[in-house]
Amino acid sequence: MKTIRYTVEDGIATLTFDEPDSPVNTMCLQWQSDLSEATARVLADRAQLRGLILASAKSTFFAGADLKAVMRLTPADAPQVYAEVERMKKNFRTLETLGIPVVSCLDGSALGGGWEVALIGHHRIAVDQPRTQLGLPEVTLGLLPGASGVTKMVRHLGLLAAQPFLLEGKLFSPRQAAEMGLVHELVATAADLQPQAVAWIAAHPHSQHPWDAKGWRIPGGDARSPKIASALAVAPAMLKKKTRGLLPAPEAILACMVEGSLVDMDTALRIESRHLAQLMTTGQAQTMINTFFFNLNAVKSGAARPQDVPRFKPQKVGVVGAGMMGAGIAWAQASRGMATVLVDTDLARAEAGKAYSHKLSQQRVDKGRMTAEQQAELLARITATDRMAQLQGCELVIEAVFEQRALKARVTKEAEAQLAPGAIMASNTSTLPIGGLAQASGRPEQFIGIHFFSPVDKMQLVEIIRGPQTSESTVARAMDYVQALGKLPIVVNDSRGFFTSRTFGTYVMEGAAMLGEGIPAAVIENAAVQAGMPVGPLAVIDETSLTLAVHVLEQTRADLAAQGHTYTPTPGEILVEKMVQAGRGGRAAGAGFYDYPAGQPKHLWPGLQAQFGRPDHAWDLREIKDRLLYRQAVETARCLTEGVLTSVHEANIGSIFGIGFPAWTGGALQFIYSQGVAEFAARSNKLAERHGEGFRLTGAVQTSLLAHQPRW
Repeated sequence: MKTIRYTVEDGIATLTFDEPDSPVNTMCLQWQSDLSEATARVLADRAQLRGLILASAKSTFFAGADLKAVMRLTPADAPQVYAEVERMKKNFRTLETLGIPVVSCLDGSALGGGWEVALIGHHRIAVDQPRTQLGLPEVTLGLLPGASGVTKMVRHLGLLAAQPFLLEGKLFSPRQAAEMGLVHELVATAADLQPQAVAWIAAHPHSQHPWDAKGWRIPGGDARSPKIASALAVAPAMLKKKTRGLLPAPEAILACMVEGSLVDMDTALRIESRHLAQLMTTGQAQTMINTFFFNLNAVKSGAARPQDVPRFKPQKVGVVGAGMMGAGIAWAQASRGMATVLVDTDLARAEAGKAYSHKLSQQRVDKGRMTAEQQAELLARITATDRMAQLQGCELVIEAVFEQRALKARVTKEAEAQLAPGAIMASNTSTLPIGGLAQASGRPEQFIGIHFFSPVDKMQLVEIIRGPQTSESTVARAMDYVQALGKLPIVVNDSRGFFTSRTFGTYVMEGAAMLGEGIPAAVIENAAVQAGMPVGPLAVIDETSLTLAVHVLEQTRADLAAQGHTYTPTPGEILVEKMVQAGRGGRAAGAGFYDYPAGQPKHLWPGLQAQFGRPDHAWDLREIKDRLLYRQAVETARCLTEGVLTSVHEANIGSIFGIGFPAWTGGALQFIYSQGVAEFAARSNKLAERHGEGFRLTGAVQTSLLAHQPRW
């Protein structure tokens, strides 16, 4: 056997998982074959065995399925996948029904298939490490835990209690697992695992899973139980509301849970296998695996970070501008242990910015997630001031003032005057080119864009913008800073609007353009949500401010005019200008595309129909959805071609976590690759004929897409 070591000592067999040339253990084909051989050897030695231990030689227990192999599957492989999963589960059942005690020794994480391997054990012992993650995240990858995970978690926890861990992929620590009864014993170190396992085996010579005992019932009852049945009656509708029918994996998991609760163990496991084989061999699972595993891990690991630059761990960071964004950045820093200087022109404004951190921390105190002492320590890290001189000693300063070039230039000069030679100056601008802003800097090689998203305390993505003169060392240090905040950094090159704001702008302006054509606002908003966008384009531009959009447009006109060019606004931009001229500036102004009556839910402004309605205008729902998604995907492809984006993984992660591109697509570029570049181009160019050159996918862009396409 190449991936499993089989040893017997004093009547106790040990299966040690150790996949060669791999940092983790996976359910690769070799492991599946080795498991069959190991099971056969355990059966052959059964008469002399008094126990079985499952262990790992890696720093983690088990990582789960071989996802690279999944990426190569096609629908024609479904029967083979089903047979392989059934063979693996037959081995699981053989090992756990021998009548001897089986102990799983968990040193490190066990996720997905790894947790399913751990569930073979009648007794599970884990090293008590808070960073260790256990659980079944398959749903986030378009899959289901089909190696007995659904069936066993339902039988351990019950139909209702198991839902967060199966339908949402919620993970848990060893201590949390112990509280739920999923882990039976915690030990301080890995060296304690084997002795404790041997002791438990000696004390429990005859062991089995609870569900293999006569008369056992699922905790809380099966799907026929009146209380459970009433909850399950609305579960499909609630699930559909959440997924909008775009994600088949949660629906398949719910079906396995309910159907599996009504049958015996072996039948429930077969139901699981059928659903898993179908999901594994469909394009959507591969799309989501590509993005939410491979792409996301590439971003988390800092694949874009320049090499040979020492790691940077910022201790003191300044933020200039204590508005909504600056206050959010101050919270993000202080909550991660960074000393923060929050500067504004008025001390009261700076204190108000600090009060935002008090508000967020108080919510945690009220929920028992933070002590009053921890809150006091966090707030003490934030110094609110109206004096730039207090920026002295900061290793990084971020300006988060209004999107006005002259104001940002003044702030940059004043802040840099206080900084040591090695400190970095950054702008939180969302649209203005970094090269232009760096002209105000005395050291443009240490000037960079660090674009946070609002609200900062909830949004994971941060867009780092490399200016024409930004040094590689500055890029690396900016990435280290973002990762120190626990956020996801993507690195892009300089451009007006960079990647996220530029692409986001096409979404909202396409929505506005459709409104100007006479398509009802309610149709536009609902079509966007049905396509998978979190919020309709009119609602989201209200939140970000129509006034700000017009200001950005005016700045763009001024910048291009200074270069001798004339900017022609899009139909959407023209409509937004009309809205602002009519006194509809967005939510902050109390009126935009929506009305915001005090104490009542917002609703679309009735005046939209009078202003822009055309009752005779025909519209097609599929075309509206395509316009909203294709326009963003085309702009993303253009960013890749122009070098604003330098990698597919940053494009996909940035589009999902930054602008809310639908998760089911795998991201804006994966949306193209899943259809095929030629097929996408054909549809997009048809849209261009009807709705403008913004949809045109030129030959050069198609060539660039093909050159960057991932190969499996």
